[in-house]
Amino acid sequence: MHILKVGFNYKTAPVDIREKLAFSEETLPEAMNELKQRKSILENVMISTCNRTEIYAVVDQLHTGRYYIKQFLADWFQLDKEEFSPYLRITEEDGALEHLFRVTSGLDSMVLGETQILGQMKQAFLSAQNQNTTGTLFNELFKQAVTFGKKVHKNTAIGTHAVSISYAAVELAKKIFGDLQNKRTVILGAGKMGELAVKNLQGSGATEITVINRTFEKAEKLAAQFDAKAAPMDDLLEVLENADILISSTGSKEAVLTRDVAEQLQKKRKGRPLFLVDIAVPRDMDPEIASLENVFLYDIDDLQHIVDENLESRKAAAEEIELMIEGEIVSYNEWLKTLGVVPVISALRQKALAIQGETMKSIERKMPDLTEREKKVLNKHTKSIINQLLKEPVTQAKELAAGKKPDEALRLFVDIFGIDEEVKAELEKQADNESLTKLKTKSKSALTG
Repeated sequence: MHILKVGFNYKTAPVDIREKLAFSEETLPEAMNELKQRKSILENVMISTCNRTEIYAVVDQLHTGRYYIKQFLADWFQLDKEEFSPYLRITEEDGALEHLFRVTSGLDSMVLGETQILGQMKQAFLSAQNQNTTGTLFNELFKQAVTFGKKVHKNTAIGTHAVSISYAAVELAKKIFGDLQNKRTVILGAGKMGELAVKNLQGSGATEITVINRTFEKAEKLAAQFDAKAAPMDDLLEVLENADILISSTGSKEAVLTRDVAEQLQKKRKGRPLFLVDIAVPRDMDPEIASLENVFLYDIDDLQHIVDENLESRKAAAEEIELMIEGEIVSYNEWLKTLGVVPVISALRQKALAIQGETMKSIERKMPDLTEREKKVLNKHTKSIINQLLKEPVTQAKELAAGKKPDEALRLFVDIFGIDEEVKAELEKQADNESLTKLKTKSKSALTG
């Protein structure tokens, strides 16, 4: 089996491409299940944010895995592969592992070291587990990746001077207006990005903030947390007549603010400057709005130009984390190597316990007057002998699996203990789970030489 990462991010694809290939939160479970049915796909986890759409997959063959994932994207989004293929980035094996660890540690984010992606990746993994699209390999890998992300954010300077896309939006507003204290600001969208925007605005001195959301109760709830105002979606244009700044991050699939509506709005505002930051994917605002006089529109890609400030400590931490990632890859690969020994160890235990069981039956036949307590004592102590005798062979088997020529070493181990048939039986039990195909392949090679 092989590990693949297939996807797009803010580095490889412009926002107009990313918004065409963005999964909604509601459709991700269905999409993962759909991909699972495709040929060659054994396990998968998908993540889709404003900055990236990525598919991680365990596949039986690299070339067929790449093909069927591309075809899935084309079918799901009803696009020709030629339309998105130039922006697609595929990494394999250690490259895919490295990318995953970079993502969870914040090294691959638009804002270096931001923590939001770690939570999103954790949620994507949990969703995949709930949909049964992960198995042995990804359950281990993603737990390790999430744990690693938490560790580096806690123990390095990668998370100092907290920044995010929302923070970058507020920083851009400050560069345009200077003091935000007397500026009327509107936050459209009461999700996580909206919450961060309100928090960063208040931290920058803004006091007149209005939260608007399609569900008014969510707008009220967010506004109450920060002593801001709330307004229903129907009041958006009325509120914007007196606003200076709009930061938008809804989940709408269509433009919330079109050019024609913005033009009419500016007439009512008598041409006063209006600063718009669209951090949604798909975009909330028609890009043509930027052509209107005294309207300054920035989308998520524009924010890249201001995120390089105050990041020196994070850059130093990033170099440290890069070295740590190498260790994580080695650790995962060492764990992967030991998978081939699992059925061998299990078979050895089964044979030993079978011998112990037969011995106990023989003792009971020859000593029929044993009490139940005496039988339990004998059973306990004979099992203890088995466990003590197996301790060293099990340790040696694990070391053989991680060493040079593991197949030959395990073949010798199987022959020494005479557990050929037991290993075959273990393989048959594990063959029902397609994500354990690698165990079967590696262990069969140990049996056949």
